[in-house]
Amino acid sequence: MDPSPPFAPQGLPIREYLLVALCAAVVTFLVTGVVRRLAIRGGAIAVPRGRDVHTVPVPRLGGVAMYIGVLAGVFVASQLPVLRRAFDYSSETRAVIVAGGLICLVGALDDRFGVDALTKLAGQATSAGVMVLLGVQWLILPVPDGGSGTLLILGPDQGVILTVFLTVVLVNAINFVDGLDGLAAGIGLIAALAVLAYSLGLLDQRDGDVTAYPPALIAAVLAGACAGFLPHNFQPARIFMGDSGSMLIGLMLAAATTTASGRITYSDSAPRNAVALLAPIVVVAAVVLVPLVDLLLAVVRRTRAGRSPFAPDKMHLHHRLLEFGHSQRRAVLLIYLWAGVFAFGAVALALITDVFLVVWLVALGLLVAVLASAVPRLRRTARS
Repeated sequence: MDPSPPFAPQGLPIREYLLVALCAAVVTFLVTGVVRRLAIRGGAIAVPRGRDVHTVPVPRLGGVAMYIGVLAGVFVASQLPVLRRAFDYSSETRAVIVAGGLICLVGALDDRFGVDALTKLAGQATSAGVMVLLGVQWLILPVPDGGSGTLLILGPDQGVILTVFLTVVLVNAINFVDGLDGLAAGIGLIAALAVLAYSLGLLDQRDGDVTAYPPALIAAVLAGACAGFLPHNFQPARIFMGDSGSMLIGLMLAAATTTASGRITYSDSAPRNAVALLAPIVVVAAVVLVPLVDLLLAVVRRTRAGRSPFAPDKMHLHHRLLEFGHSQRRAVLLIYLWAGVFAFGAVALALITDVFLVVWLVALGLLVAVLASAVPRLRRTARS
């Protein structure tokens, strides 16, 4: 094998990525109905509990259908002339398939039989470890240094610890936010599209280097799987993704952001300024900001109350929006809006040179999000 990876001479393979995402979406949409019937027969049913919003039993295991859609998308990518070469020069996609299958299995067992928090955490850490062993790992970390900055080269142990830690955090962040119909699938779709846009920007900067293909491919198949599942899951949901789906989304987002930011180097030895240097970290944080903040608040809230960080409650962000007076659908759409503003704002900041324009657009988006969130209170104020 030629040790020097080839470059794509015909420009960005956007059509190929769209085809892969479409394939993942179609397969997920079609398989979800079959998985729903199997979940009902197998007893994988979410019975309403005190903290739940749904009022009738709903089958879960939707993550299994999403994983099958991911497999279909990756298979199509491996058969396309342009994307096929990336498999010869990178093991990241194979690593995600193996680790994703493992964490989907752990989630499916929890969906059907129930698994305690420590066992589930061990399964998450094991899946992240498998992903690292197969080639997905943070190798560099941007560090601001005056006006330009440097790239910190991580040692093997440091890279492993950081990758496993961030993967487990993202897995639990998506898992915690999965409380309303269509919420986790929609956030996963938005985050995956943001990572895809950012990865394509990196690919363009690297002149089509096929070693930069994996983050875009992982994001594309994840976006397709979320899009294909969402019609079955939007309120009123006919099936839940369960932990098999939410943990799969978290792991794939961690893998996509790691391969996009933790392995890809820069074309010039020193980034132009601190904004350009920190762009990868900003994008990684922004695409999962909403579920991550929800997770951190939940951990702080439960720890201060003397409870386990994994103990369930009814004080998540989506619960608060419902108490504020929003309907389920409106609450979900509002969280979509917040997630989209942060995620695509960060991507625009990384890819667009006019920083002030990006800041103004993000500020406008945040203003719209704040006003939309405050609609129930404004209506009550107007009536009084």
